[in-house]
Amino acid sequence: MNQFTHFDDRGHARMVDVADKSDTRRIAVATGRIVMQPATLKMILDGNAKKGDVLGVARIAAIMASKRTAELIPLCHPLALTHVSVEFLVQEADSAIECRVTAETVGKTGVEMEALTALSVGLLTIYDMCKAVDRGMRMEAIHLQEKQGGKSGHWRSS
Repeated sequence: MNQFTHFDDRGHARMVDVADKSDTRRIAVATGRIVMQPATLKMILDGNAKKGDVLGVARIAAIMASKRTAELIPLCHPLALTHVSVEFLVQEADSAIECRVTAETVGKTGVEMEALTALSVGLLTIYDMCKAVDRGMRMEAIHLQEKQGGKSGHWRSS
């Protein structure tokens, strides 16, 4: 098993030195979902939520969060993102909304944390906008689905 890269040989936290890494195109895809009561999902889809366009606001929140990842995760490098997309897929049978975030950059380090941060904030925004009618919503299956680029190449969740 590889060692944790955010610790030096004495066990102290450190930011990983990426100076000698090559700039490559890097892509990360993260997915997760929020499960809710059927009436809550209907309210979102009908556009009847008191706070407005739930998915539109959640999309903007997710994109904004991706750009602030280095401020939230202590040892992350600030990245110049070249693209972030946020998709919401309604799963009516499960009374859920799946979120899929794709983050991209050209640089020395990957964008996994940016994709995961965006995903989490997008789902949290849905929760925040709908909690007045459904406090029992739950976020689940938040994970990195795929990453491309860099020395380790292409990886996909099994």
